[in-house]
Amino acid sequence: MIHIFNRFKTEGIRSKMLLQVHDELNFSVYPEEKEKVERIVLEEMQAAFPLSVPLVADSGFGQNWLEAH
Repeated sequence: MIHIFNRFKTEGIRSKMLLQVHDELNFSVYPEEKEKVERIVLEEMQAAFPLSVPLVADSGFGQNWLEAH
């Protein structure tokens, strides 16, 4: 999560991380930043810890948490 925050800051992303619940992160995303935010979050989460098996993250978008699933 710290790496995501730092990437947002260095890349000038205005969207914000709002909430972390268990293994999920919730963001408020500007529509024009959707693709950039998704790319950054997936890159950082999938590289969070070196493992001998792939660490896979997925994403979803919606007006609320239910729609995003």
